[in-house]
Amino acid sequence: MAYILLIVGFVLLIKGADYFVEGASGIAKTLRIPPILIGLTIVAFGTSSPEAAVSIGAAIKGSNGIALGNVIGSNIFNISFVVGITAILNPLQVERETVKKEIPFTLLSSILLLILIGDVVLQQYPINEITRADGLVLLAFFSIFMFYLLEVALHSREKSSEEDIATTKGSIIKQIVFSVAGLGAIIFGGEVVVRSSTVIAKQFGMSETLIGLTIVAVGTSLPELITSVVAALKKQSDIAVGNIVGSNIFNILFILGTSSLITTISVESKLFFDMILMIGYTLLLLIFSRTHHKITKAEGMILLLSYIAYMIFIIMRK
Repeated sequence: MAYILLIVGFVLLIKGADYFVEGASGIAKTLRIPPILIGLTIVAFGTSSPEAAVSIGAAIKGSNGIALGNVIGSNIFNISFVVGITAILNPLQVERETVKKEIPFTLLSSILLLILIGDVVLQQYPINEITRADGLVLLAFFSIFMFYLLEVALHSREKSSEEDIATTKGSIIKQIVFSVAGLGAIIFGGEVVVRSSTVIAKQFGMSETLIGLTIVAVGTSLPELITSVVAALKKQSDIAVGNIVGSNIFNILFILGTSSLITTISVESKLFFDMILMIGYTLLLLIFSRTHHKITKAEGMILLLSYIAYMIFIIMRK
């Protein structure tokens, strides 16, 4: 029964995110909000809403391993598997501004998280944890990122055409209903995923951290995968890369910041390897992006194969 509920939960998360993004994008276009702001916020944050629902829900229930493991696992999956697959399908062009600002900000966010969880080494505390004070720091950095997005919107990198900002078909009431229904499905789906995955973890003797890094992380990252693959097939590389970068920033700063405000999140020592790997992947993404501002098929294959090796490693590690 737990497996059926897990699948149902993932379906609700994916479809809920789809409806939420569609409805919110429709509202934004109807209100003539600049398209670039829609892409950097609604698309990236909308596809991260399943991670938010699962991690915040897990924090409320005290399942800290799932809350933190989900974010770290999702970020690793996004950069290695999602970027890898999309680059193999179609080499990804990366904007200069993304290379100069957004990917480095993702790297900074990852390093900040590593510093905040290093209580034993840095402050000689008995345990490593993300406290409410740490959560406020993460949310403060998230506010800086949002301010940056506002600046981008006000000084758009390219002029929007009338077609881009054309009013979407259908009433704004319909779009609001889509958004609310999608958000409801995300919240309920997140609840189901947390409950069922915890049951499965206990049945197999798996730790909550491992289940968060694997099943939950992959399941909640499906919207990013679907969005990026479709964008790559349509040769819209900026959306594919921007979606991943924005989602990873949102995962670390907003989701973990909010989750740790609800309850202090304890950190298993073995998660430091995964944290360092997440930073390494972000650095690798920056390096690949700087070479002719493109992620090639060969680089995509490297990312994909490395993720498969990582999955084998953490399952054997338990």
